[in-house]
Amino acid sequence: MPEVLLPSADDAYASPDAQGFFGPYGGTFVPETVMPVLAELEAAYRTAQADPTFAEELNLLLADYVGRPSPLYRADRLAEATGLGAVYLKREDLNHTGAHKINNTLGQCLLAKRMGKHRVIAETGAGQHGVATATTAALMGLECAVFMGTEDIRRQSLNVYKMRLLGAEVVPVDEGSGTLADAVTAALRHWVERVEDTFYVIGSVVGPHPYPAMVRDFQAVIGTETIAQIAEKAIPRVDAVIACVGGGSNAAGMFYPFLHEVPAEKRPLLIGAEAAGLGLESGKHGAALTKGSPGVLHGFYSYVLQDDAGNPLEAYSISAGLDYPGVGPEHSFLKDEGLVRYDAVTDQEAVDAFALCTRTEGIIPAIESSHALALLPRLAAELGPDAVVIVNVSGRGDKDMDIVREAGLGVE
Repeated sequence: MPEVLLPSADDAYASPDAQGFFGPYGGTFVPETVMPVLAELEAAYRTAQADPTFAEELNLLLADYVGRPSPLYRADRLAEATGLGAVYLKREDLNHTGAHKINNTLGQCLLAKRMGKHRVIAETGAGQHGVATATTAALMGLECAVFMGTEDIRRQSLNVYKMRLLGAEVVPVDEGSGTLADAVTAALRHWVERVEDTFYVIGSVVGPHPYPAMVRDFQAVIGTETIAQIAEKAIPRVDAVIACVGGGSNAAGMFYPFLHEVPAEKRPLLIGAEAAGLGLESGKHGAALTKGSPGVLHGFYSYVLQDDAGNPLEAYSISAGLDYPGVGPEHSFLKDEGLVRYDAVTDQEAVDAFALCTRTEGIIPAIESSHALALLPRLAAELGPDAVVIVNVSGRGDKDMDIVREAGLGVE
């Protein structure tokens, strides 16, 4: 597999500036008590970036523990069914724990140990980040607590059981809608009270600086591998690359190397698929980039679903991993700069794509990833029947069986 080479602080097409901003987005909007902790974290991460032994240890774990590189699989029956020339699936669902999340938790937990922290906390919606954090904590002998909304606990009971089996404490959050945004709020509040011994493993490219860039860097192995695999397979051209976007870590990990390493004239169309829920005009969606406006959420400035007073609105999606009212600040920058396009996908489109991928390829994708898969027929109409498209299958769908069954997707 291509080795993980953590970029230097200034070696990027749009790394955040010293204050953590991607253009106008990002920053550090947190209580003063947390500022020294974030400064300590940034210093530790910069030191790790410059230390080859850190990358070596992470690379070994990614290869031997996670099972990287994940395959780039040619899905011919799915391509035929969607009217495209070729569809390739980046199989993050085959990683240990079943999703891309472990790429990031390994990096952050290694950093936690490097900083002398013996306890980690995390937030989770779909549960995959919680499972990945609990798994990594068990591997490294760290105490672990995972904050999860009560509605997501109901929707993702299997992942809750896995986290507890791995030795983590699952902390129910019944505030607000009992979903991901509320879990993030509760985890941040707890971290402020336990900063001395606790490391907060944030699960996406959100939060105060340096988290958005740090999580992106740990997830960039996805795009780096994909570029290498395109060359290895001698794929003459790729017309589009798609990834789902909630907070946006799997998409940032896929897109960043393409934006950083591939010349603009050779770069495929990069598309993020966010949750249109019951429809963009219904008010029941999670499409912060499509329908939101700039504001502050959870310590950073980005596109947010909010009311006229700047209060976050409740986000909705059939997917527990996409019902977040904001999005990572780098995605907001990429949208404004026109470097990435963001399209919204409804619940029904995602469920239909879930069924199509399952029945044509024997691959059961996460309902989050199904939002990206749902764009394939649209791209066939836009780009033509010879188009070549890569989809990042960010996770597997075991956790979503109850959700799709409740949505009416039965078996004959």
